[in-house]
Amino acid sequence: MTKRAESKYKIDRRMGQNIWGRPKSPVNRREYGPGQHGQRRKGKLSDFGTQLKAKQKLKGYYGNISEKQFRKYYAEAIRMKGDSGDNLVGLLERRLDAVVYRAKFAATPFAARQFVNHGHIRVNGRKVNIASYQVKVGDVIEVKETSKQLAVVMEAAQLAERDVPDYYEVDASKFVAKMTRIPLPSDVPYPVQMEPNLVIEFYSR
Repeated sequence: MTKRAESKYKIDRRMGQNIWGRPKSPVNRREYGPGQHGQRRKGKLSDFGTQLKAKQKLKGYYGNISEKQFRKYYAEAIRMKGDSGDNLVGLLERRLDAVVYRAKFAATPFAARQFVNHGHIRVNGRKVNIASYQVKVGDVIEVKETSKQLAVVMEAAQLAERDVPDYYEVDASKFVAKMTRIPLPSDVPYPVQMEPNLVIEFYSR
């Protein structure tokens, strides 16, 4: 299983934003960064700094993907036709762990990754335990029958803090989801503003 390199709440505090929209985020109480120098006044960011922050925020949102893997998404996004920023978000939203999170089968992107890695998810009837697996439009994603009564699944399904976006069809009673289309950045219910075009600029330097 991919090891989470740092506390997810440190990511929130470094960004100065509650990037997952979670009620327990420390940013709701302390908007300054972590560590002994976290309260120092911050100067205006350079163009590079703005692009870097956009990249770290988007990368962090999807369970703090490794830099190597995130760069691969960028490389794929610029190879595809259309707007590279839109392509990047589309690739990230097609990750299996992102689909599991969006469908409310898990409470957080980190929990969704672990849930997939532990073999609780089936795609088109077959077990898939690779969090980065790319879901295609029309694929059927479901929680394994013996896992549907797990407390973490039941709790995630009842979360009131977020809704399932309209590019999925979800049967909440059967824990089955289907991606109906690849979303644009404007379709994705990010709690904070994401700027994928700045991420493309960062890697294009």
